[in-house]
Amino acid sequence: MNALENQVAIITGAGSGIGAATAIRFADEDGAVVLVGRTREQLDRVAQRIGRPDRVAIVPGDVTQPSTAEGAVRAADERWSRLDVLVSNAATFNPVAFPDKSANEWREMLDTILMGAFRFAREACRLMIAKKIPGRIVNVTSIHGTQAEAAASSYGAAKAAVNQFTRCLAVELAQYGIRANAVAPGFVDTPMSVVDGVNELDTPRFQELYVKHRRIPMARAARPEEIASVILFLASEASSYVNGHVLVVDGGLTCTF
Repeated sequence: MNALENQVAIITGAGSGIGAATAIRFADEDGAVVLVGRTREQLDRVAQRIGRPDRVAIVPGDVTQPSTAEGAVRAADERWSRLDVLVSNAATFNPVAFPDKSANEWREMLDTILMGAFRFAREACRLMIAKKIPGRIVNVTSIHGTQAEAAASSYGAAKAAVNQFTRCLAVELAQYGIRANAVAPGFVDTPMSVVDGVNELDTPRFQELYVKHRRIPMARAARPEEIASVILFLASEASSYVNGHVLVVDGGLTCTF
């Protein structure tokens, strides 16, 4: 397992869920990883699970701050003198009915999801271009970027914007040998599934509609490791001719009605 041997990746939202699973998978593939997240303790736990301190750098910070992106790229450059992969995974989700949503809530969602992806992509591609590295950018979006759900208007709008941002990056950065793609998961068993202390995957509604009646044809949510495997595909040479694509990973959910 060495799909990322001698390569360096930055992963945002790396403290839990999909981000943590991706960091661990990348390290298993002999990649070095820069872990970015708001909580140092969570990042430390992921680093311990990886168990290779020579292949891990930790950058605590919020993706809404430009200094976090700058610091992460600087850490990759100073530690390993290169950057091959960026995985923009950091997100927030706060379901609120549209009439009750505030402008500040919309700004927060866009600042974290869309502007966070922008800040990291800009800093990452500058280093890749300067060092003539044929890098890969993988943005983690969601089926919310194409499907609508009540109380998720700002989240859906932000994810849809990142889908289009990914396509634009693919067109503009191809001249430098840099590819950009996105992964759009459906339901995934992560801490984001817990709303007000309740895991939506355990609710009677989810079990009845999505499992028993197979609104998700595979009748279950994804494991974070399954999404990480798809991110690895797009981050490696296995996907060398895939560019500007949004790869849906939802167990067939968006095929049903």
